[in-house]
Amino acid sequence: MNNLSRIELLQQFAKDEPDNPFNLYALALEYQNSDLKKAVSYFDELLDKHPAYLPTYFHAAALNAEIEEIEKALSIYKSGIELAKTKNDQHALKELKNAFQNFLFENDLDE
Repeated sequence: MNNLSRIELLQQFAKDEPDNPFNLYALALEYQNSDLKKAVSYFDELLDKHPAYLPTYFHAAALNAEIEEIEKALSIYKSGIELAKTKNDQHALKELKNAFQNFLFENDLDE
């Protein structure tokens, strides 16, 4: 299955199941390989419509850092860390904290 057909399939899933955040998440990840603007758009939609979907935060923050949206990435990392604490998801919390520390170091930021 090529990239385009995967995207088309995921778009259909998202249309059929608008309340399932995984479909938007999968689209965002798929677009990271070909269209960063669309990937950001899908991550933004996820953060807006499904703020409790924890997997979004790691990738959305990293992508925003990659495109030099530093303040937005900072905010997303912080929100994701708080959500992981609230959900008591230690694995996600550890991953987000490690990524956040690397992000701070790479961007010469103090926290």
